[in-house]
Amino acid sequence: MHTRRAFLKNSSIAMFGLGLAPAWLSRAAYARESSTPSRKKILVAVFQRGAADGLNVVVPFGDPNYYALRPTIAIPRPDGTAAAALDLDGYFGLHPSLAPLMPVFQAGQLAIVEAVGSPDPTRSHFDAQDYMESGTPGVKATADGWLNRTLAPEQRPSPVRAVSIGSGLARALRGPNEAVSMGNIGDFQIRDAGSEQTFEAMYGNSVDTVLHGTAQETFEAVKLMQSVQKQKYVPAGGARYPGGQFGQAMLQVARLIKANVGVEVAFADVGGWDTHVNEVGAKPTEGQLANRLAEFGQALAAFYQDMGDQMADIVVVTMSEFGRTARENGDRGTDHGHANVMFAMGGDIHGGKVYGDWPGLASERLYEGRDLALTTDFRDVLGECVTKHLSGRTVAEVFPGYNQPRFRGLL
Repeated sequence: MHTRRAFLKNSSIAMFGLGLAPAWLSRAAYARESSTPSRKKILVAVFQRGAADGLNVVVPFGDPNYYALRPTIAIPRPDGTAAAALDLDGYFGLHPSLAPLMPVFQAGQLAIVEAVGSPDPTRSHFDAQDYMESGTPGVKATADGWLNRTLAPEQRPSPVRAVSIGSGLARALRGPNEAVSMGNIGDFQIRDAGSEQTFEAMYGNSVDTVLHGTAQETFEAVKLMQSVQKQKYVPAGGARYPGGQFGQAMLQVARLIKANVGVEVAFADVGGWDTHVNEVGAKPTEGQLANRLAEFGQALAAFYQDMGDQMADIVVVTMSEFGRTARENGDRGTDHGHANVMFAMGGDIHGGKVYGDWPGLASERLYEGRDLALTTDFRDVLGECVTKHLSGRTVAEVFPGYNQPRFRGLL
């Protein structure tokens, strides 16, 4: 006869997304009891891990120092050719691999913030990512993440209210509010034939009211996700997601949102931005950075196209832990820097514009003589998205100790 402990140890329960335990499933009644839940505002956060080179992502072609600092890896000025920057406003241009995002910018639903990032001076990937995801630059003791703190209390929240796409729960989503890590909707399951029935019978019939309730709610949530699995998903509007990890992550986010199961915040990340060597190939459209940007731009553009009118309820915001040096190094790459660039995309966004105070790339204007100087705190951008799009939370609640934000008018 199985004991509870032996069953839990041996039955290989693996409902995809359960990073630690099925505690997140304790609110499962939400979507099952509401056949037509009202549409909510949704925030999708995207982290570019590895420190993206913002100066080659959004090219300051109007600053002559840019070309002096990067004689072999600079992106050419806009000239209408496929290898040149795409003119945004006569001064800044998109990397040519981001061409899929130009229609979104021109439609006024993509905004760009320049010279933005964390005020903490660290150039450690680990520390900088931790500070940005906790939302408390320079403070290592913060236990929860900024995205978890955006969630206002609810009596019966959806079990997929907060979703981290990937193998583990993102630092930004850790905290007291329930959140789930999910790699692929199709993999959400209980492994081992018969284990579902055994588990449901064992705990559903328990005289322990806590265990009985948890079992019932757990399987309500499983049924919820199985109902999503049964719906064949075809992206709308002819959208085509790229086949890489990030493209598929954005596909999963879109699928969950369209299933109307109560998603409020989602997190996805994409690595490969640490371009110390051979950042640019023989052509600007080739090489390490161009390859990363191609998937990045295609994935965001596909998501935008797929969501259609629902983008009116969605804001996607991107970030990276810090930028890269203004001057190229001896290996045709760039090293760890300071300020960077962020994107904000969605129906509420006042886009078609590059925001921020550009400090310039003259030697006397560089941070510590080597990096783009910071003029906008990343918490200003995220704080504006949270308070004006999601509402229900103040900047000080989401970013402890930050009481005087400077919003840029993104929303």
